[in-house]
Amino acid sequence: MGIGNAGTETALRILVVEDEALIALELESLLEDLGHVMVGVAGTAAEAIALGRSTTPDVALVDIHLVDGPTGIEVARALSADRRTTVVFMTANAKRIPEDFAGAIGVIAKPYSERVVASTLDYVADRRAGRADPACPDGFSPAPA
Repeated sequence: MGIGNAGTETALRILVVEDEALIALELESLLEDLGHVMVGVAGTAAEAIALGRSTTPDVALVDIHLVDGPTGIEVARALSADRRTTVVFMTANAKRIPEDFAGAIGVIAKPYSERVVASTLDYVADRRAGRADPACPDGFSPAPA
C-alpha cells in the first residue's frame, strides 16, 4: 500500500481543498496509494462546501489560502460543523490560522512529506475510531485543547 497503512481496515473518505493543481494531483495520488478514497478536489470555498455537503467526507485536507482568498478557514468551519468532517489544515501560512483553529484538529505545514501525511491520517483514523490517546505524529501540529 505504499507509505503508511491507512491506520485501520477501513479507508478514509477524503476531500482535498487545494487550488494549486499540481499539489492537488500529487496529494490525490498519495492518498489513493495509501488506500484512502478520494471524494473530490475543490479549489474554492464554494466548491469545497458543496462537495463536503454532497459527499460527506471523513476528512478534509484544507489549504487556508485558496484562489478566492483566505477562505479555507470558512471551509473548515462549515465542514466541521455541518458534516462532522475531521478537518486538517495543510498550509504554508500557519500564522493565518485563528486561535480556535476554526474547527480543524491541527495543521500540516507545507511543504509536507508523504510520511507526515500518512502518519497524520493514521492519527485521524485512530481518533475517529475512538482509540484512546493516539500518539500525535511528528510534523503535525494539533489544535490547542
